[in-house]
Amino acid sequence: MGRYVIRRLLQMIPVFIGATFLIFLMVYALGDPVTGLFGDRAPDAATAARLRAEFNLDKPVWQQYLLYMGNIFTGDFGTAFNGRPVTELLAQAIPISFRLMLVAIVFEIVLGIVLGVVTGLRRGKAADTSVLMATLVVIAIPTFVLGTTLQFFLGVKLGWINPAVSPAAPFDELLVPGIILALVSLAYVTRLTRTSIVENARADYVRTAVAKGLPRRRVTTRHLLRNSLIPVVTYLGADIGTLMAGAIVTERIFNIQGVGYQLYEGILRQNSPTVVGFVVVLVLIFLVANLLVDLLYAVLDPRIRYA
Repeated sequence: MGRYVIRRLLQMIPVFIGATFLIFLMVYALGDPVTGLFGDRAPDAATAARLRAEFNLDKPVWQQYLLYMGNIFTGDFGTAFNGRPVTELLAQAIPISFRLMLVAIVFEIVLGIVLGVVTGLRRGKAADTSVLMATLVVIAIPTFVLGTTLQFFLGVKLGWINPAVSPAAPFDELLVPGIILALVSLAYVTRLTRTSIVENARADYVRTAVAKGLPRRRVTTRHLLRNSLIPVVTYLGADIGTLMAGAIVTERIFNIQGVGYQLYEGILRQNSPTVVGFVVVLVLIFLVANLLVDLLYAVLDPRIRYA
């Protein structure tokens, strides 16, 4: 196991370099951040030259990238165009998005897997059909429609929640936004779990366990569910990064100042250091999540062993 982890960590290095270089290239090389900073008002030549020198924009792209990566390894993610260090923005936004992601992922895991198991074991019955129809409706309705609708009724009409989340973003204020964020993924987790349960229920090892007289609950939890969760865990591992980065719509609706909010503001204002800094951290989150998923395979299926 230790050798496998080391090998995977080494494999993550070129992936990290390639992903960050592409993001850096798209943000810095395919546009002029200084021009974007001033918008329609073009800066004078002296100011533009000073800013390009300050942010190393007067150097070749490959040299800019090497300087940027060198600074990252010392903990310096640069300074946003508004003068705030990017690390300060990261320290403010990542804990908020992490709490939002936790709410969403717990909701997905608990409700999605339970519904998937129930519908998989009762294939073709009324409960199965009802849940499948409900997941299709959830997938079909855009997130901003669900978010604004719940915000209006629960926040404005009924007054049960705050329509806008406070800057501190405690867990109790993130419950409804977390549910909105998780709904589409919840539908996919439910359908994926159901499909996996249906396929594995016909496997020889399940029939053997039933023939040996094992209780139905033990057959389901110890044998059927553990093997059926492998594709679900794969999806959830990728979804962790997606929930961290892809909550732009949800965070805008509820005024949550997390990663998605900062990325939106950075892209809108063409604040290149902010965008690149946040994306670099998100790449690391994706890579670590995929590594943890691979290690979890061996826990779910004892037949999987890493040399």
